[in-house]
Amino acid sequence: MSSEEPTREDALALLREYNRSESLIRHALSVEAVMRHFARRRGEDEEKWAIVGLVHDLDYEQFPDQHCRKSEEILRRRRWPEEIIRAVVSHGWGICSEVEPRSELEKVLFAVDELTGLVATAALVRPSKSVLDLEAASVKKKWKDKRFAAGVDRSIIEKGAAMLGVDLTELITETIRGMRTAAGEIGLKGNVA
Repeated sequence: MSSEEPTREDALALLREYNRSESLIRHALSVEAVMRHFARRRGEDEEKWAIVGLVHDLDYEQFPDQHCRKSEEILRRRRWPEEIIRAVVSHGWGICSEVEPRSELEKVLFAVDELTGLVATAALVRPSKSVLDLEAASVKKKWKDKRFAAGVDRSIIEKGAAMLGVDLTELITETIRGMRTAAGEIGLKGNVA
């Protein structure tokens, strides 16, 4: 691939080249949908934001100990645009990267990455097993139980909400709305009529 703008097909092919885990692919599709939703709400480039969401964890399955650093290497080798590379690396800020999220795109990615996992888990414990009838209040109720989705770092989500200047309820609501747009693709359509 040259330095021209990557397409969704490019991003999906690259994601599948480095990832076999269906749960990681569903996570990438969730973040893609949420990023597209936030871009639309903010009048930003939906395709670019969605592509960043798709490839943000590109290296995680094969190189978990080099997370973000290996993605940067892979994307540079393929001559992806600097803005996308920087956004991907910045989502690991304070965990596996020193690159602080600065742009709106980077801040949204940082805020919603962990949150999509919490929302997905909250949806799966519902009788409907669906994100389509999930509300922020249900997620917030689960939020307080640290054993629920224990792998989700709630402090990162809180830091991301603060960066964006939005309250937690709004961030959760908009993340749910974004995930609803891909409910079937991410396995969270459930049995809602």
